[in-house]
Amino acid sequence: MRTITIKPKALTHNLNQVKQRAPQSKVLAMVKSNAYGHGVAAVLPALQQADGIGVATLTEALEARQLGWEKTIGLVEGAFTADEWQQAIDHEISCVIHHGPQLEWALQNIPPASSATRVAWLKYNTGMNRLGFNAEGVLSAAKRLHEAGYQLILATHFANADDHDHPLNAMQIERFSSVLATLKDTISPDIQGSLCNSAGIVNFPEYHYDWVRPGIILYGSSPVVDKSAQELDLQPVMEFSAQIIALQTVSAKDAIGYGSRWRAQQDTRTALVSVGYGDGYPRVVTDDAYVTVMDANDSQSYRCPVIGRVAMDMIVIDISSAPESLAIDSKVMLWGDAPRVDEVAGHAGTISYELLCRLSIRPNRTQA
Repeated sequence: MRTITIKPKALTHNLNQVKQRAPQSKVLAMVKSNAYGHGVAAVLPALQQADGIGVATLTEALEARQLGWEKTIGLVEGAFTADEWQQAIDHEISCVIHHGPQLEWALQNIPPASSATRVAWLKYNTGMNRLGFNAEGVLSAAKRLHEAGYQLILATHFANADDHDHPLNAMQIERFSSVLATLKDTISPDIQGSLCNSAGIVNFPEYHYDWVRPGIILYGSSPVVDKSAQELDLQPVMEFSAQIIALQTVSAKDAIGYGSRWRAQQDTRTALVSVGYGDGYPRVVTDDAYVTVMDANDSQSYRCPVIGRVAMDMIVIDISSAPESLAIDSKVMLWGDAPRVDEVAGHAGTISYELLCRLSIRPNRTQA
């Protein structure tokens, strides 16, 4: 059986870590892409101490409203059409405004004064060069929106916040701080700022401003290159596990799996595990990848290498380090406490975000 277990208490712990790091800021907890693969319905109850949630699409925003989320919802890519803008008003959703058409929709269809949509997140492109107005454009847009009665939050996004010393960080901080100061001086002192994502929360505590926008840090993965999740006191929110379905001994010089890429140097005890890339375990893991196998009572664990090529439905592991009494149906931890998802991502040449977001619907889902 393939199982994804979500741990709400771990999520609450990680949210508290964010709040301790940014005690003067409001928290917009990112739950886009189905809460980074964890499931929106599973995580919302554990995020009640956040000030709002952030999503990427209107569909995600409407799902959160249907699930009973009553606080702020920030649509971080904004409305895609004028019709979506109207739906945002109808459902009290606050939108990012990052280009001309969105600005015109906001000015042509102004929500009621009490509406959450009257809070506009104005996106400033400080160097990421994806979404946002340039400095001149953001000043003009802010003036027009303020005159129309909108409350403004100036927002931007770091391109390299995971690397504290990357030179673009200082440039983005300076540009953001300068424009925010100009907006406060020339338009309204009530204009707020939002600069820091997960990595920014860790690496730039002096620039948290009014809102921080944690994402991957909430789910127990490190957002920075020089500190592990354990060093940041983060707990894994997801446990991905499977079971041993067969045991066998492979003779010396025999190969295993597609492409015969792994060959036994000696007689080797192996186990087949009921999981593969069809479930979301990466096909491209290196020979350093490992899983943790639990004994029948879950009282002892054994680190076992993944050997051979990952298939759609199965992987093979070397259980030489485990006792011969290891049984079929033994639990195999693919990621969770050990290995952490960051480790697996490293063995696959990718990042934890991708592994979490691309899990398939096949594993059973449960909560601890």
